[in-house]
Parts: sequence; C-alpha cells; structure tokens
Amino acid sequence: MIKSELIARLANENPHLTQKDVERVVSVILERMIGALEGGGRVELRGFGALSVRSRPARSGRNPRTGETVDVRAKHVPFFKSGKELRARLNADE
Repeated sequence: MIKSELIARLANENPHLTQKDVERVVSVILERMIGALEGGGRVELRGFGALSVRSRPARSGRNPRTGETVDVRAKHVPFFKSGKELRARLNADE
C-alpha cells in the first residue's frame, strides 16, 4: 500500500472527513515521526512495531562494475523492529 492508497481508504472509511483533511492528518503524522527520528528519538506504535535510527560506520566497498575499491561514508539508517502482535498476525496461518 502506498501513501495515496492509505489516504483514499481512510477517506472512504470516514465519510465525515474530506480527503484533503485525511491527507493533512497522514502528512502531519509522518512528519512528526520523521522529526522524532531526526532528533535521535524512537517511534513506537504498540502492536505494530518500533522505528529507530542506527549508525553504520565508514567502510570500504567495491564498485561492482569496475571492481575498484571505494570509500563508503558513515551514515545513519532507519531500523524497524516489528511488534509482537504484528508478528503473531503475520504467522497466524502456520
């Protein structure tokens, strides 16, 4: 599901809200989550999972086309850990 599909589905399920209002709410929620992660925080959605930021150190990599060694800078990457309820629902059929 992409952002526009989420907005459309939420607008259909909540006819008292306009699509523009739903779009604004979704955008604000995502911006607040991004802001929390930018500040080094953690975003936890109970039952769904938790997002955090992890640091990756600088390393040497390899250009797959030429085989040449290249330096890869240190960076921060998002990390998602699924919640217990999400894992249980995904594995309910097994």
